[in-house]
Amino acid sequence: MTAPTPVIPQSSAERFRWAVSDTWTITLRYLMHLSRSPERVVGTMLFPVVSILLFGFVFGSAISVPDDGSYREYLLPGMFAQAMVFGIAGQAVAVATDVARGVNDRFRSMPMSDSAVVVGQTCAEVLNAMLDITLMFLCGLAVGWRFHGSFSDTALALGLLLLLRLAATWIGLYVGLILRGPESGGVLMPLMFPVTMIANTFVPTEAMPNWLGTVAEWNPLSATTAAARELFGNPGAASTDVAWPLQNAVMMAAVWPLVIMAIFMPLAVRRYRRLSR
Repeated sequence: MTAPTPVIPQSSAERFRWAVSDTWTITLRYLMHLSRSPERVVGTMLFPVVSILLFGFVFGSAISVPDDGSYREYLLPGMFAQAMVFGIAGQAVAVATDVARGVNDRFRSMPMSDSAVVVGQTCAEVLNAMLDITLMFLCGLAVGWRFHGSFSDTALALGLLLLLRLAATWIGLYVGLILRGPESGGVLMPLMFPVTMIANTFVPTEAMPNWLGTVAEWNPLSATTAAARELFGNPGAASTDVAWPLQNAVMMAAVWPLVIMAIFMPLAVRRYRRLSR
């Protein structure tokens, strides 16, 4: 006895509902795998927490910030943004693992939306990022960081941080689809450090050499960090001596991730469809 062949929707509305349903199924599948791998979840969340404690207490008394403010309050928005960028490596390894294990091949043999796999994995990663930033938020409060902005400003800052994570996830998704195996993902984390260090994450860009400061000021991570500091009411607001992206940090914190997604979303979807052939 053969199973009936599923009917693929024909109308645009039916295909949209089909894609949403498949995307949610893939999202749940990815989250279930995370719940069954507590060591990965703990490892992912432990790194930013240790970084907060390390930089906040070890370097906190040795580094001065603009207006003689608290270094911990200066640091935390940068740490939040850094954790969002580090999502690239985790997503790339997870996708490369699925490819190596033939999971994507099984998905392609099913009557499901082509976009459901990539979008579902991205949605799950953003949901996981919400857990990460909640833990970091609480850890920051425990070490003396405070936000002084209004509720709407704080919500906007968190939204911009998650938008950066969404953009980083699409980069990780594309990289994971072109990696030869999950072992290759081990080189990604060291490559993340120049991206996060050559920014205003830990020190003001004005303290860097001119050429390096210029690179840091045009780093998308710097815009999100500066916007978070401004919205949280933390020290380190951009001065008139910095580049235009930091003088308009809140706007650029939204523009940079949208530009990144406009580039990497089509690349990731095209790459996935190419693997499907």
